[in-house]
Amino acid sequence: MFNLSIALEDKAHRIPNQTAIIFEDKNISYNQFNQLSNKVANLILDLGIKRGDSIALQAPNNLFFPIIYYGILKMGGVVVTLSILLKKKEISYILKDSKAKLYFFYQGDQTFDIAKEAIEGAKESSELIDCVIIENQQNTNISDISLKKLSSLMSNTSNKFEYALTNAEETAVIIYTSGTTGKPKGAKLTHSNLAWNSSVTVDLFNFNKDDVALTVLPLFHIFGQNCIMNAAIFAGIANVLLERFEADTIVQLIQKHRVSIFAGVPTMFWSLLNETSAMTKKEISLLKKHWRIALSGGAAIPIELLNDFEKTYGVKIFEGYGMSEASPLVTYNQPAFERKIGSVGLPIWGVQVKIVNNQSIEVPNYEVGQIIFRGHNVMKGYFNNKEATKKSIKKGWMYSGDLGYIDDDGYLFVVDRLNDMIIRGGANVYPREIEEVIIKHPKVSLVAVVGIPDKRMGEEIKAYVILNQDQKISKSEFKNWIKTKVAANKYPRQIEFVNELPLNATGKILKRKLKFKEH
Repeated sequence: MFNLSIALEDKAHRIPNQTAIIFEDKNISYNQFNQLSNKVANLILDLGIKRGDSIALQAPNNLFFPIIYYGILKMGGVVVTLSILLKKKEISYILKDSKAKLYFFYQGDQTFDIAKEAIEGAKESSELIDCVIIENQQNTNISDISLKKLSSLMSNTSNKFEYALTNAEETAVIIYTSGTTGKPKGAKLTHSNLAWNSSVTVDLFNFNKDDVALTVLPLFHIFGQNCIMNAAIFAGIANVLLERFEADTIVQLIQKHRVSIFAGVPTMFWSLLNETSAMTKKEISLLKKHWRIALSGGAAIPIELLNDFEKTYGVKIFEGYGMSEASPLVTYNQPAFERKIGSVGLPIWGVQVKIVNNQSIEVPNYEVGQIIFRGHNVMKGYFNNKEATKKSIKKGWMYSGDLGYIDDDGYLFVVDRLNDMIIRGGANVYPREIEEVIIKHPKVSLVAVVGIPDKRMGEEIKAYVILNQDQKISKSEFKNWIKTKVAANKYPRQIEFVNELPLNATGKILKRKLKFKEH
């Protein structure tokens, strides 16, 4: 029997007074964290929710997310995390699809009214037994007086609780995929999946008692949730939570709390690199004193960006590869081994990776094919979707839908998403390959390459480009430069200079939105 919440119980027993969570001006110890989660577990049962029921949680990176998350785990429930950016129809779909019986949602603030969409979305879900609103402590005025308030419910419950003895292979969390190939699917991650990935993260990067983590990656997404929040608890270290990504705030928090561990997606590192223009050399040197490791995931980080960041901050970025269905880590560049820039590293302990062709036959090293993997990280399956599960997991191997190759040393290189691959005139073109070239132009800050419909070629190549501040270049001049760098069939026939690129809640570039614009 195993319940992921034992990690919190253990730290509350061993290091009760050690700081667990830092949010704004509040510090919560492991003992306080554990007791507050006990209160949540009790109130859930008091509401008539049973062990094994799905319980939705929609909150930003504040104190309430980890407290409620672990409260749900303690009573044996299944945590269904929702992005705070979802609209009512998207919320309604996930609530119904996951068969959620209880729904915790954050009130929001003056700039972002989460409750409005949540309340409307909940109305369409017949499975729901109850809803609980998490009040904003700066604004506790709730227009709907019929709503149950978290603060009121917690004030009347005990802080003592014996966690449920769940099976290690029971579902602990359901993470909904972004839905790039249709409606979002709920990946069922077990207590075992999450525990292994968290503990492996701690070992890979040598989290130690003096470390302080900073979590700005959304906790409703698996990367921030398991590789930072849960991993920090396994390591017994402090975790600084930040609701919104703001580069200047990140820098201030790293200095203030002596943060040593930070994880982000490439666009976050890009923003932090741009932030240095307003910083002095002394301020940058202060960051280097404590910040020892940066983890990148979620999307491929351009090599030029990685090199520029490390040169400026003096902090190594370790890039890895994973997905929600993998809890999330599959491979990572690791301090204990040679770091290969451009690679996403070696398989983590207990995981095997292969590259296969369309017939599921393993291909030779350096040949591009689909990335598949197996191990303790592979999800249980998609919730209530046997067909999708059958297509994705075959004989224990998870078919990622990503393209890559393995070198002679066993390092994985991700070429692109299978769905992002451009087929121009019958030939495969990988957007990432072109992006890596374009971003080396001295006037380019960020780029995204996509395939757009074309009557003659089937698909044509288009580049959306953000230029560095105060830089200008004509499309013809830019196109001629690219022609000298890539093959004739690969250079973008269309160029569009933009001020920003569409991002999802985790900061990943939404290429499907760029493609949709062209249809």
